[in-house]
Amino acid sequence: MAEGEPRVYEIRTHGYPTAQEALALQDPIERLLCPDPDHAPPCEIPWSFTLAGGDDDAPTALVLGVYTSSVRAARVADRVRVLVGETRTVTVSEGEAGEWEELVEQYRFERGLGSVGNGRGQ
Repeated sequence: MAEGEPRVYEIRTHGYPTAQEALALQDPIERLLCPDPDHAPPCEIPWSFTLAGGDDDAPTALVLGVYTSSVRAARVADRVRVLVGETRTVTVSEGEAGEWEELVEQYRFERGLGSVGNGRGQ
């Protein structure tokens, strides 16, 4: 089955009362995506984190940006759901490439398609 062209996807883990609680999830998710941080490039799936919400007393969401196919993004979201358990809602949606330029650049760089990147999944 063809997985399709890579795109930016956002995997959001919702419902954290504070940014610190949301950020505490970064390390466990990093280990899901990259069990060996010292591996040779390329990363299987380029990824990065940001936060959303958290203003006006709104809960904070940890946002994992990935540059991959829709099938792989759904698999990553499933793995994150297992990690966080049933206590948090995890959603996946297509993201704006312009907001995640470093992921696109990393993908291109690590696959020898030109441009620059840092060679890591972060």
